[in-house]
Amino acid sequence: MIKASSLNKKGRDTIENELRREFIKSSSDETFKKLCSRLKLDDKVLMKYTSKLETTCTCLKNCSGCKGIDKCKNEINGHVYYPKVVNGNLEFYYKPCKYFKENTIKNTTTFFETSKILRNASLSDIILEKERNQILKYIKEFLKKKVNNEDVKGLYLNGSFGSGKSYILSALLNELSNKGFRCVNVYYPLLLKRLKASFNDYSYDEVLDEIMTSDVLLLDDIGAENNSSWARDDVLGTILQYRMDNNLTTFFTSNFTIEELENVLAETNKERDEIKARRIIERIKYLTTELTLISENKRK
Repeated sequence: MIKASSLNKKGRDTIENELRREFIKSSSDETFKKLCSRLKLDDKVLMKYTSKLETTCTCLKNCSGCKGIDKCKNEINGHVYYPKVVNGNLEFYYKPCKYFKENTIKNTTTFFETSKILRNASLSDIILEKERNQILKYIKEFLKKKVNNEDVKGLYLNGSFGSGKSYILSALLNELSNKGFRCVNVYYPLLLKRLKASFNDYSYDEVLDEIMTSDVLLLDDIGAENNSSWARDDVLGTILQYRMDNNLTTFFTSNFTIEELENVLAETNKERDEIKARRIIERIKYLTTELTLISENKRK
């Protein structure tokens, strides 16, 4: 009888041999060979990343002789898909080129109660891991359409605590600001406290107007606030209705799915109102595509 462990070993050997063949084939390319040499890792490690390293080589070849960012042929305009060595393995990120840096406009995003790390978030610093593939694909397509002034939905990004939801979308907003869009980044639970404190002041209307009318808006950590009928109907409802009517790009992060958020919004300290919660949810669905990010806690 053939033992299962022998079959498993045979399967692993087959996969490893296939990886080695692909790596050797790719190594015939001079750009690929030079890239691998710079990384100073054993071939057994490098061959696991052959496909991604080939993508980097394509980017580098596109950059060779490039005359400016308007001529860029790479997937993310002005960026190279580039590897870095982390604990003996490779992690990939988008590295901005010299033309991108030269053409970057000063970040003019308006921040309300947003942490410093999110204010400085950059797409080039995002670690590329399989849990984020779908989100990064969305970002690529979104940027392409938005820069060309095509209609494109925002994103409702839900997922686990500390998975990087806020960082990813803050980085996207900063990128859009660099491209000339008027962006507002809001940490929603603290914004409500600020609005409540300034309810009778001129600043209340001023803040609400800036949030409502921005080209691009991020409402970060929705669902974490102390819900009330005022917060839901007068603040959130007003913001979303205006943005829906004017087709303005809106993003959300939350630890809740949209379906779960509906239940959260229905409950206040005084009553349960499913109809008004449903109205909010319908506006969110109109404005966004929903994606989920489940990943290990990056805050540890």
